[in-house]
Parts: sequence; structure tokens; C-alpha cells
Amino acid sequence: MMKRIGALVVAATMTCPQAAAAPPAGACHNPTPARPPITDLPWAQRTLMPKTVWPHSKGAGVLVAVVDSGVDSDHPQLRAQGKVLAGQDFYLVGDLPGNFDCVSHGTGVASIIAADPVDGTGFAGLAPDAKILPVRVTDRDVTEQGAPSALDPVVLARGIWYAADHGAKVINLSVAGSTDNQYVRDAIAHAQSKDALVIAAAGNTQDGENPGPATFPAGYDGVLGVGAVDPAGMRMPASRIGAQVDVVAPGVGVTTATRAGGHHYQNGTSFAAAFVSATAALVRSAWPGLNAREVANRIMATASPAPGGEGAAYGAGLVNPYRAVTEGLSPASPLTLPDVEVPPADPEQVREAAWWTRTTWHTRLTAGTVIGVAALVLLLALVLRRGRREGWRPRRADAVSAEPAWDELPDEDSLFTRG
Repeated sequence: MMKRIGALVVAATMTCPQAAAAPPAGACHNPTPARPPITDLPWAQRTLMPKTVWPHSKGAGVLVAVVDSGVDSDHPQLRAQGKVLAGQDFYLVGDLPGNFDCVSHGTGVASIIAADPVDGTGFAGLAPDAKILPVRVTDRDVTEQGAPSALDPVVLARGIWYAADHGAKVINLSVAGSTDNQYVRDAIAHAQSKDALVIAAAGNTQDGENPGPATFPAGYDGVLGVGAVDPAGMRMPASRIGAQVDVVAPGVGVTTATRAGGHHYQNGTSFAAAFVSATAALVRSAWPGLNAREVANRIMATASPAPGGEGAAYGAGLVNPYRAVTEGLSPASPLTLPDVEVPPADPEQVREAAWWTRTTWHTRLTAGTVIGVAALVLLLALVLRRGRREGWRPRRADAVSAEPAWDELPDEDSLFTRG
């Protein structure tokens, strides 16, 4: 499902979870309930294998802004000291923090990025040492009737501006819409001027198999747009197709944390974007000298071929956190190889080669002459022998039969006829 925000849409989950963490009084209307924990290792984590990259990077020192419905800092996998900052609420009037959530959408996104591993569950974020800056710009992803709920693009722009000014080096925007909004575009340009890498969901409103109109913010220059795939690597049917898709990531039945505790299975490009934001945090931690554009290029260059194909539906392919961090890519241009210099020939070697050539030619000529003479002598001996036997009398050849003779076929060929 999607959340419409004026002209924008939050690429949301199919359902909404929540639990027992207490938001400020009156902040949440009919908050969604808690969910039980999920103990299995999720398919997305099995596919992206975060444990293989953790010896090289866990995202330490990188602040990731989750501009969404807030992030519940009370969740057991997010409550570590300093993991989720206070942030800011731009949706409600008043000076409220952003570290609470009424619907678990932002909490789910943040958990994919930075949830700590805990005993009893296979789920953990890809970059567990990254910090989360929660920026609350909405209170829910869908209305009580299940329709996309509206989000003010001015509020979204203020949230992006705030994230950039408070040191976020990765900004996750799980929103998508068909309108190019000036406020949002300016806010993203401001974030990019601060060297923040903006990552946005491609959107969940695809109709058919052909590329549709561009979606925003994913369609803005420099924004890394993310589509969603299922466990087989095939595009989620609702995942938008178009030039705004730079890479794809798991987005069907992915495990996320829910507010205050527990987990839930979610669908949508919202959550696919979170996997790419986590990968960006891993890269920025391991390669601090790379700027935002270089990090984006690295993520695309190291993506794995998508099992479902390539092109407008899959971008550069399936995000690969391990390769993105460990591949020894160099930003420098390849060195120009010097021209090959052929050394002058050694006169002694030239003379020796000429001698061998002459010797070989003479040897072949002599051998050929000897063989030819021997064959001629043998032929002459045969002629003389037959001439003596026949008394040197002329002999008439036998007449050719008008009816050709047939050779007897072997038994295994007896099924074939002769005519």
C-alpha cells in the first residue's frame, strides 16, 4: 500500500503494526498494536548476508536520517544508548521529538538499517553500529479505510532540511509521488550540498510491465532510487518501473521491527530503500573519503545481477552490501601503459637462425631426393618382374560387365534394400 502526501506518496507496507511504547499524550490516534517476535532468520538477511560484511564495517560513525512516521526508540533492538537520537517531529504542532511512532512504518525502516542483533531472533539491521536520526513528518501510512493518507510536501521538505543540517550523511525517504515539488527539490539540493546521500523508494503504484512516468524524490538527480524484489529476485508487481530505479533490494515479506517490541512481515519499496540506506552507511563508514555521489556509484557498480533481469525494472541490479564495502574499486583513472619497445636483434642469433634454416632446407631436399629415387627403383623392379612373367606379350583386359556386381552386406545391414 502507499501513502499519498499531497502530490507525494509514502511507499508503505501492506499492514500496520505497533506496540506498547508510550508516545506523547494525544500524539497517536488509534495506534496500531504490538506484534509477537519472529525468531527465524529472514530471507532478506539470508540473501544479503550482513555477517559477512560486519568484520569490515557495521556502519559506525554514520548518522542515518529516517524521514518517516517516527522511530520507536523503546524497541529492544533499537534501545541501545545513543542508537536512536531524539530527532524532531514536524507533523504535530509543538516542540516534540521524533523518537516515537504510531504505526511502526518508520520503526520498521530504521530497524532494517540499524537494529541490534539479539538472542532469540534471526533479524538484525544491516548496519547495527549506525545511528538513527528520526524525523517525523506523518502519523500513519494509510487511513483507517486503507487508502493512502496525505502528507504535506512542505512538511517533508522541512524534515529533509533538518536532517541535512543535523549531520545526517544518509537520508532515507520512503516516499514516492508523481509531482515534482519545488520545496522538496530544494530541500534535496540542500542535503546534497551538505554531502548527504539521499535514498528514496521508487514507489508502489506500478500498472503493467511498461515504464511509467518518473516518481519523486527518486527521480531527482543524485537521488538513489530503489525498487523492490521478492525472494526469487523477481520484481514486486507493484514496484515502479522507470529511469528512477537505480538498484533493487528485498521488499516482499521482509521482517521489520514494530514499535515497542516484536516484528512483522512487510511489503513495499519503503523497506527496499532501507536496505540500500543501510548499505550506504556501511560504505560511508568503511570508506570515509568517498563523497555522496561516489558512494552511490559504488553501490550501483557492485550490485549483483538481478535474477529477474535488468533495465528499467531493476536498475543496476540487486544491492550487494559485501561487495559494496570490500571491493577494491579505485576512483583514479587507469594508468596508460607505455609503448612496447622491441629490442634490437642479436647479430649472433640472426646468423645462427639463418644457418639452421639453410641446414633444414638442405636436409629436407636430400631426404626427398632419396625417397623419390627409391620409389622409382621399386616401380622399375615391379615392371621388369611382370614383363618377364608375361614373356613381354601384350594382354587384353577383361570386358566390363553390363550388370554391376553387388557386395554382400553384413548381417546388421540386411534391412536396407539395394534399389
